[in-house]
Amino acid sequence: MEGVINTIGRRKTAVARIYMKVGNGNITVNGRDYKEYFPTAPLQYVVCQAFETVDAMGKFDVKANLDGGGFSGQAEALRMAIARALCEANIEDRPVLKAKGLLRRDSRMVERKKPGQKKARKRFQFSKR
Repeated sequence: MEGVINTIGRRKTAVARIYMKVGNGNITVNGRDYKEYFPTAPLQYVVCQAFETVDAMGKFDVKANLDGGGFSGQAEALRMAIARALCEANIEDRPVLKAKGLLRRDSRMVERKKPGQKKARKRFQFSKR
């Protein structure tokens, strides 16, 4: 692998655009370290999941721009972008990442609120009289 790999990952309304190059394992998210940006351990695990799957922890530097969504959506979007970049870096990693489901776009979105209802499916309280 030579140069910089540029990929994109999406989840819910979050979009992660990343630039990955050979380095020593620095993951920068919106100009901050990923451990500062994602303070909880489960979200940090999600971000590093693709690297741990292919034993590439500490081999690549990632610079990520995250936009939209919440913390969990952003973390999963970043995981997908990293998995796609690892596939571009080494095509032999693809079957392992695919088996773990890291290359699949999770298309579940929030259902819209309908008029005349309290939420998407919850209705206002019915009163007969």
